[in-house]
Amino acid sequence: MNLSADLAAVSVRSLADIRPAAEALRDIAWRHGQMRVAVCDNIASKHTMLDAEGNVLAADVFGWTGETERWWADPALALSSPVPRACRYESEPFWVSATGFRTRQANPYLDQISLDNFEKRAFTRVAIVVPLHLPFGQVGAVSFNSSDKACDDLSAEYDACADLFGILSHRFVAGYVKAHRTRHMLPGDCQLTRREVECLRWASFGKTDREISLILARSHATVRFHIQNAGEKLDAVNRSQTIFKAAQLGYLATAA
Repeated sequence: MNLSADLAAVSVRSLADIRPAAEALRDIAWRHGQMRVAVCDNIASKHTMLDAEGNVLAADVFGWTGETERWWADPALALSSPVPRACRYESEPFWVSATGFRTRQANPYLDQISLDNFEKRAFTRVAIVVPLHLPFGQVGAVSFNSSDKACDDLSAEYDACADLFGILSHRFVAGYVKAHRTRHMLPGDCQLTRREVECLRWASFGKTDREISLILARSHATVRFHIQNAGEKLDAVNRSQTIFKAAQLGYLATAA
């Protein structure tokens, strides 16, 4: 295995790189256990991934064309399938089947996700899944699915390949997202002060300005000033958007 060569092969620097990079990821996955790849750059979006010519990668490159394989054509998948749902709660590769989620570290959030009727809802029998937590709150997912229809245990493949799949998936999807980004959703180089972050964090918990002033022992006017000032820096039109944009930039993250 040559990691440097594999990374170079799946790297995307422009729209023209997308298809050959996707083909490289497909071939590497097949080389490591004959795995089939399913890639989603944004589980919150109904738009499927495309190459520079507008071709659907899931079908044209990764071969998901069967009558029961067109997961990419289901806009409700991120809400109905346990796989993308798990990617909202986990940041490290895991493997999953109808019998449960397997991670290197216990994650009680995954234990609460229903796996009823798993194969139909997830469009797979068993898969190694790489969650991708990207800038601005975007979550992607790449699953490596066994081509063996009878396989229901990927523990050996997970131990051997999960780290490699994680690195390559992030390189491919992060490059794809940058190549397709055409507009700025957030201001660049926005720096909030400690007091602005404190006020916004309490606001994100539903506290009013008056309640925040009591918590922080500051005047009502001071709290309002900090939140308004943060909104101006974030180019937000109201309090809700200020909180949303601050969260997207990671200012409001709390320990899980």
